[in-house]
Parts: sequence; structure tokens; C-alpha cells
Amino acid sequence: MSAEPAPKLLYCRCAYAQVVPQGVKDDVLQKLCDSGASFESVADLCEMAAHRDPRLKAFAGSAPLRIAACFPRVVKGLFTQCGAPLPEDGAEVLNMRTQTADEIAEQMLREV
Repeated sequence: MSAEPAPKLLYCRCAYAQVVPQGVKDDVLQKLCDSGASFESVADLCEMAAHRDPRLKAFAGSAPLRIAACFPRVVKGLFTQCGAPLPEDGAEVLNMRTQTADEIAEQMLREV
């Protein structure tokens, strides 16, 4: 019986769009840092998509994947636009626009 692989954690700083409350972004980042869990932080997924950054394909291919960003439909659309659609059953997008930092951190860090 093999264990499920630990999810890759991806944190979007949403640096350019300025649509996620600053306090939530800061608190989520701090909680991820304090946890000791391995995660990747990017400045802005929207900018990466606009520049067709090849790292998006790498992220999409590294399921299971948990992403802290904004609206799930937007994040999924960004990946699809770049030819790197997120897997239906292997990616979870958490919404820092509507969820609290505690909710995001708890969901990001479960079973890692």
C-alpha cells in the first residue's frame, strides 16, 4: 500500500493585481513560513500567464498541487490560457480574496 505523494504548495503573492487583501497575503505567507513546510512562492500568477512562463506547465504537471491565490476559476483559466490546464482531480485552488488566512493555511498545510 503506497502513500499518496505530499501535495506541492504554491503561494501567489498577487503582487500586481492588488486584488487580495494585504493582511491575508501577509498572514498566509507567514503561516506557511512558520510551518516549516516546503512551498514555492511566485510574485504573480497573472503576470506569469501573460508572459507564458514555462514554470506554469511544470506546476500543472506536479499534481497533487495546492495553490493559494484568488478565485479558482481565474487561476484555472490562467493555466489553461498557457496550454497547461490544471488536472481536475490533482489541483486545489484556495481563494485568498474570500477565505481567511487561518482557513487558507489550514487547508494548504493539511497532510503535508
